[in-house]
Amino acid sequence: MSMNWNESTPIYRQLRDHIKAMILDEALKEGDALPSVRQVSADFQLNPITVSKAYQELVDESLVEKRRGLGMYVMGGARAALLGNERERFLKEEWPALRDRLRRLGLSLDELLNAANN
Repeated sequence: MSMNWNESTPIYRQLRDHIKAMILDEALKEGDALPSVRQVSADFQLNPITVSKAYQELVDESLVEKRRGLGMYVMGGARAALLGNERERFLKEEWPALRDRLRRLGLSLDELLNAANN
């Protein structure tokens, strides 16, 4: 896991979002263990509380579960739930602005598809 932190978003949210992306990309599969808080803290030189906060948000979203004495694990159904939520968020929040920009620029679907294939 490598990360480039930006200043505009809290680090725990960036870490949480990175783990979500890993679940969506299936780099972390259902049942896989997340790296320990200690390991992530050492790897990225982060405060363990920051890592714990990111992990707790994933627990609160029912994407990972704590197994006492064993660590954190990706829950069954996490990818499907995350995929559904991310698709809905994209269509409600990101797509309208993107659609409006495409219209302003006069780009057609054919032009976008051709650009994607090049």
